[in-house]
Amino acid sequence: MSTRTSRDVLVRGLRVLGHSIRTEPRLFTIGALGSSLFGLLVIANSYVVGAVIGHVVVPAFSSGSADTGTLALIAAVFLGLSGLRVATIFGRRLGAGYMQFRLQARYRRAVTRRYLSLPPSWHQKHATGTLLSNANSDVEAAFVPIAPLPFAVGTIVMIFAAVVALFLTDWVLALVGVVLFPALFALNTFYARRMSPRQIRAQQMRAKVSAVAHESFDGALVVKTMGREEDESRRFKVFVDELRDSLIAVGRLRGLFDPVMDSLPSLGTLAVLLLGAWRLQSGAVTVAEVVTVAFLFTVLAFPVRAIGWVLGELPRSVAGWDRVQAVLAAEGDLAYGSATARATGPATLRFDAVDFAYGEGPLVLHDVSFTVPPGKTVALVGATGSGKSTIASLAVRLVDPGAGRVTLDDTPLPALSEAALTGASALVPQLPFVFDDTVRGNITLERDGLDDDSVWTALRLAQADGFVAKLPEKIDTAVGERGTSLSGGQRQRITLARALAGHPRLLVLDDATSAVDPRVEAAILASLRSRDAGASILVVAYRRATIALADEVVYLEQGKVVATGTHTELLAAHPGYADLVTAYEKAEAERVEA
Repeated sequence: MSTRTSRDVLVRGLRVLGHSIRTEPRLFTIGALGSSLFGLLVIANSYVVGAVIGHVVVPAFSSGSADTGTLALIAAVFLGLSGLRVATIFGRRLGAGYMQFRLQARYRRAVTRRYLSLPPSWHQKHATGTLLSNANSDVEAAFVPIAPLPFAVGTIVMIFAAVVALFLTDWVLALVGVVLFPALFALNTFYARRMSPRQIRAQQMRAKVSAVAHESFDGALVVKTMGREEDESRRFKVFVDELRDSLIAVGRLRGLFDPVMDSLPSLGTLAVLLLGAWRLQSGAVTVAEVVTVAFLFTVLAFPVRAIGWVLGELPRSVAGWDRVQAVLAAEGDLAYGSATARATGPATLRFDAVDFAYGEGPLVLHDVSFTVPPGKTVALVGATGSGKSTIASLAVRLVDPGAGRVTLDDTPLPALSEAALTGASALVPQLPFVFDDTVRGNITLERDGLDDDSVWTALRLAQADGFVAKLPEKIDTAVGERGTSLSGGQRQRITLARALAGHPRLLVLDDATSAVDPRVEAAILASLRSRDAGASILVVAYRRATIALADEVVYLEQGKVVATGTHTELLAAHPGYADLVTAYEKAEAERVEA
């Protein structure tokens, strides 16, 4: 990495620290004040040690005795200084620790809230493992320098105070400090610049390892059934080895830097002793002053390291901060209005000349127009890739159309408030997701007003009350991560019951009953059409029995509405529709036989 780039990283890292201080000024003040007092106490302790050696120990060797009262006083002074230093260390660590953990908690919440506010189209472009890394290791890395920061500030105060004290003691001995302290700062700066690319690389590899690991674990079923365990292990090993090499590079540089940092104060102490002996012979200084300065240099080594810790962690902090800010600054929010939909009764959904494309790609939907009348069931039928799931996403405003508009009760979806939209409509996706919770928890999602009677009513509408009643603890039964203790059809019915529990006025089913028995599916659709459900229904359908239950069918080909009408009308008027439905029926029959 070039000097200019390293300097930029240093400046940006200091800006992150400045932002952290402005965010938590009180905690930083507590930590910095405690550290500064600790540094001043270290200097005071050096002068006490020098005074004891020069005025008590040396005379005691000459006289052969020491006054007991004087020794008791010395012990009391040292104990008092030690107690004060313990108190300042507590203040420093309390301030630094609270500051660091509060900042990490604040930004983990901010990143998570941002994830929840961004639309699915944004999430589809980012690996789940990377997003986990953003919310965890990147946030942690961004504020790693906070822990040693108050110590470093206190060390700077201590160094300035030490230089003043040295000049007040003896200007010749002070010159050693004048040479040593800039050398320590220069070494720390050099270390930070050399460490910068290594830390950034290591942080990037942490995210990559997290992404690959999550993908492998999430696809464990595919990996196992396809016999790809060894291949996945080798793929994972490549990135783990790169992370290992990156961390070794960090450790190697740190291993070279630490001994040099330890040796400089020791060299300073040796120089003070040599110059002190010469100055002592000439009578320019006393034994107490030489001991004071020498002792001061011996205790400076560890606090000065705090500056190196801060500078050394700045590159990692900048890398984590940039990745966190990339999430917080991400664009693509769906702005909501303030309108409220009709409070009761089935909703009317209308698509009016809707076009849609994913990103810069070709149009997925072309001039799509149809209506779901209140209380009616409309089936979307079309070949794979015809845009059915896209229409389902548009219906509940997971995405917005590129042209045209989608309305609910004649109100454009973007004009509705978020509460109005989510309260009026519900989507049951093709792939059900069940939380690692009880049946009750999965259905209520801690929504207000949903008691056990509401849960059982929703389960009954979804034809799930029968199997839930046979579970060991009924609705209090934990279903495991992603509902692993349930079958595919049971998971679909649980997610359907979750949607129905909110009493939506518009229910969108994206092939949401594909994993259940056709007879159960027919019973589900029949119950949804009843007065108990009280919702208009838009269903992506494949089975002939499902399609036949719909009041109207919207037939799609390549993103366009080819025809609308009843199932019987479309069978008679459109051979392509008849062929498609027949093909679906044959495929279903073959699947059942298999």
